[in-house]
Amino acid sequence: MLSFLFSFIFLIPLCFLGSGWWLVHSLFFLISFFFFFAFPCFMGWSSLGYMFGCDYLSYGLILLSFWICVLMILASEAILRSFYYPDLFLFFVVLLIIFLFCTFGSVSLFSFYLFFESSLIPTVFIILGWGYQPERLQAGIYLLFYTLLASLPMLVGIFYVFNSLLSVSFFMLTGAGPFGGFFYFCMIFAFLVSMPMFMVHLWLPSAHVEAPVSGSMILAGVLLKLGGYGLLRVFPILVSFFNFGVVWISVSLVGGVLVSLICMRQTDLKSLIAYSSVAHMGIVIGGIMTLSYWGVCGSFTLMIAHGLCSSGLFCLANISYERMGSRSLLISRGLLSLMPSMAFWWFMLSACNMAAPPSLNLLGEIGLLNSLVSWSWVSMLFLVFLSFFSAAYTLYLFSYSQHGVYYSGVYSCSLGYLREFLLLFLHWFPLNLFIVSGDIVMFWL
Repeated sequence: MLSFLFSFIFLIPLCFLGSGWWLVHSLFFLISFFFFFAFPCFMGWSSLGYMFGCDYLSYGLILLSFWICVLMILASEAILRSFYYPDLFLFFVVLLIIFLFCTFGSVSLFSFYLFFESSLIPTVFIILGWGYQPERLQAGIYLLFYTLLASLPMLVGIFYVFNSLLSVSFFMLTGAGPFGGFFYFCMIFAFLVSMPMFMVHLWLPSAHVEAPVSGSMILAGVLLKLGGYGLLRVFPILVSFFNFGVVWISVSLVGGVLVSLICMRQTDLKSLIAYSSVAHMGIVIGGIMTLSYWGVCGSFTLMIAHGLCSSGLFCLANISYERMGSRSLLISRGLLSLMPSMAFWWFMLSACNMAAPPSLNLLGEIGLLNSLVSWSWVSMLFLVFLSFFSAAYTLYLFSYSQHGVYYSGVYSCSLGYLREFLLLFLHWFPLNLFIVSGDIVMFWL
């Protein structure tokens, strides 16, 4: 694990070369390729050393982080073209991947918390430095306020764990300590805000709308997954609070239906995709809280699938924004007439977003539906509406953006560049490839 960490640390000087953009991008690809062969072939931790290691759970999310960060650089070529501080942007991307790698690779609860909070810093700088509107300052403060305020009780909880169990290593965590209900709330609230759960989700749409395409990609692709990963890591010490899960499952399922209805009346492309992320993460929270085998495997699968699919949709929204100068569905419509080849990718990624076969989203949702219905058949009532409205707002997004009369103020529009087609292909291909080896992705415990 340290070899990969040092590889990224030594990329930092290359960011400040005059023409280091594509060099750093190519080296990112190379490191991702090497990490692909570090697959943990047995059930347990591998590549252990100096408080870092990885098992199936962390391996999948580290690989997702590498992949999304590679595609972030590919999607942000406009920064290089306009000379908008490209070296500083690359530096923040490399810093972000270092923090994410350390977060997912930590074998200690305290170092996990430390890097979990640190990963917000480059994200906030990317939003504040390369965002579009002046409201990005408010969005950055929202993001910091929500996440840092929720994380402080967790730090106290970690100290309490160390005081009770004399260790904060993931190997040593058991439910044997004298833990109470307040401790349970402190430990998981930070992760529920990070995911985000309905009612503490208001920071997400504002951060997405104000962020540049790279900020949206990393927020949707990886940072929302930190919450799910953290929940799966701390549940060995919270397994005695199984009965508390009903609260979070109820809030997530009801919230998912309400957020799906909110999606149906959005006119901003990015805002619609951001709210759809809240609805998808609601099912993931529900699956994790059942504490069942199906729920854990299904939530992991859907986190990987959502990371690729949502990131790809944000790339598409940015491609139309660069042509039209607006993210409004009232102006960015009739794109089928202007960019027919791009409409194919809109269709493919929209199909994945509504969990159509053969996407990985379908596999994850089947696992989560199994876990929630076996937990309580009443959840089926909400899952029916959730699945229906998921398809409804995705069809609304696709049909409104592609069909109709295009805006008469558009005087020229270029078709997609080869770079953009490659970017979308690299989102879509792994999303539909992993279904072939679904046993590796799904039944990994």
